[in-house]
Amino acid sequence: MIALPKPNFKAIAPSILSANQLILGEQIRTVETLGASWLHIDIMDGHFVPNLSFGPATVKWIDKVTALAQDVHLMVEEPQKYLDAFIKAGASSLTLHVESKGNLKELLKQIKSAGLSAGVSIKPDTNPQDLKQFLDIIDLVLVMTVYPGFGGQAFLQSAPKQIREVKEIIKDRPIWLEVDGGINKDTVKTAKENGADAFVAGNALFGAADIKQAYKDLKDAIN
Repeated sequence: MIALPKPNFKAIAPSILSANQLILGEQIRTVETLGASWLHIDIMDGHFVPNLSFGPATVKWIDKVTALAQDVHLMVEEPQKYLDAFIKAGASSLTLHVESKGNLKELLKQIKSAGLSAGVSIKPDTNPQDLKQFLDIIDLVLVMTVYPGFGGQAFLQSAPKQIREVKEIIKDRPIWLEVDGGINKDTVKTAKENGADAFVAGNALFGAADIKQAYKDLKDAIN
């Protein structure tokens, strides 16, 4: 288990939701070699979002093929049901949605006490002010730049404004401002210019004909 580093550089976090599951280990090793900062693991329960994805076993097996940290993004209705399983599986960070059920402050403290990094995520229609109550606990804020649930969506026109508002709330605190959804070599630059410093890339990497070139294009755009 490797906690997330401090936010003093621009990070690219490949999302395995868009990877070819038949050769997942190979594709993970490829992005690791290219210099990926950590992996983004989307967990969906079919309730909080209308889709299903991975479980703790995926995190456990990924841990065997890479040294990259795993940020597990819990797009689930009741995150308290899943924390222990993902902690035991080897997650490095757990990101919870402010819109989910339960006492999020206590859950975040539980994550931190287990030695993991802790994050909170907001949907496109959520007021960024809702994040203020968590600032003394978290290591990461994840701004969804699409409506969560499916990969391959287009970056929302409303996203830059929300990113800016979140950045104003975070200020100079050592908290990652990560964005997820529709990130490609064009939108990644927009997200960076509005304050983001970590970028989840799914289809832009794993859907590309040449992953190495796609990664280089993203890296060039944020440097």
